[in-house]
Amino acid sequence: MDVSTILLSAAILGGVGLTFGALISLTHMKMKVWEDPRIDAVADLLPGTNCGACGQAGCHAFAEALVDGKVQPATCTVMGPDDVVDVAEYLGVEAGEANKRVARLLCAGGSDVAVQQAEYRGLQTCKAAVAVSGGGKGCSWGCLGLADCEESCDFDAIRMNGVGLPVVVPDKCTACGDCVEACPLDLFTLMPIEQKLIVQCKSLLEGDEAEAVCKVACNACGRCAADGAPGLIEMVNGLAVIDYDKNELASVDALARCPTGAIVWVEGSQFAEAPTAELVRSATA
Repeated sequence: MDVSTILLSAAILGGVGLTFGALISLTHMKMKVWEDPRIDAVADLLPGTNCGACGQAGCHAFAEALVDGKVQPATCTVMGPDDVVDVAEYLGVEAGEANKRVARLLCAGGSDVAVQQAEYRGLQTCKAAVAVSGGGKGCSWGCLGLADCEESCDFDAIRMNGVGLPVVVPDKCTACGDCVEACPLDLFTLMPIEQKLIVQCKSLLEGDEAEAVCKVACNACGRCAADGAPGLIEMVNGLAVIDYDKNELASVDALARCPTGAIVWVEGSQFAEAPTAELVRSATA
């Protein structure tokens, strides 16, 4: 092959490359979607946890919603008050107020009150225990205490107490929902913090059968439904269910005659390890 052929081939390839390069550049310029530069600036002010507690897919998506005026800075429950103010001042908007939500555990059956029928020796995770044998706990619906929720929490908002129950620290909880996804028994739920009346049981049994496996099980007696405001609590398949659309009607009256303490009034953490626990149970429990 002579030199002229080589040069011609190189020229052809170079010309094809330049042509396609120009086409790609023109296409990029034509198809490029303009993005408000404030989005990146706001994203830099956000915590970068991408937890989704704000309802957006991540911090960048939240920044886009902020710039578009669809949400207020306080919607981010991870930012501290000063950071919220910084974002609001940058955008020239009101900081707003977030409806604080926290994770709540629908079980009070720790090792001190729940029967353990067998010793589980498998992989020490709740998910594995449920898949293999249910963990050996007498109440198959109850918390297994193997801390999947604690491991899943990126905000150090959950710790295990002395009776094997996870304690949620409201001030640290961002309502990201990781504990909800981690629990194989669906025992965690996200609630507005002003919802203080909680049924801490998902019992599948009734009466003496329920109490035989857990002293604080809901035994389907129905007294809370009778003592609470009309329509606030309904018995569904033997379990007390609270209608939170009527939360303004909730009061400690519903606890008055609960024989087991399955229904509680929560202020702050559900399970405090100190004697100053901010939780009210029935006086008969």
